[in-house]
Amino acid sequence: MHFTLCDLVADIAQNAAESGANEVHATLEQSADWFRFALADNGRGMTENELAKAKDPFHSDGVKHPGRSVGLGIPFLVQTATVSGGEWSIESRKGEGTTVRASFDLRNVDTPPLGDVPGLIRTMFLFAGPDEWVVHWIREGNEDEEDLELRKTELAEAVGGLESAAALNLLDQFLRSQ
Repeated sequence: MHFTLCDLVADIAQNAAESGANEVHATLEQSADWFRFALADNGRGMTENELAKAKDPFHSDGVKHPGRSVGLGIPFLVQTATVSGGEWSIESRKGEGTTVRASFDLRNVDTPPLGDVPGLIRTMFLFAGPDEWVVHWIREGNEDEEDLELRKTELAEAVGGLESAAALNLLDQFLRSQ
């Protein structure tokens, strides 16, 4: 299992980044009592048979990670959501993309800690693959915090690209200030 929910989301986000998508939309919603996410990509997508195999922890297609015979991202998502009283769903269409959704009850003793949401967003923006990431960050219960829509291309332009340590530091400072 993952140490935090953000680690789990990063694992699923990496799947989206490696799906051949040119755009990924992520919605991260949090309150004091729950955390929900949705990741939608316009990548390769999966057939019903491929989706069933993706849920099997003892199956890997061997294409993304040659020589590896297990794939645990989706099985860990299913397990974590189930044991923590949450929910999950995966919708996919071959050639059109995949959407993964999950929710977690943060009050449940079996729910991992939330983790570092600004760090998660930064990590998603750094994954190779998609030209664009659009992240909707919704935080409920605090009137001082507004919902945000963050676009990788806009933030990269504002900090001068995402290749240098200085730019990544600026991106990190911005995300943490939000």
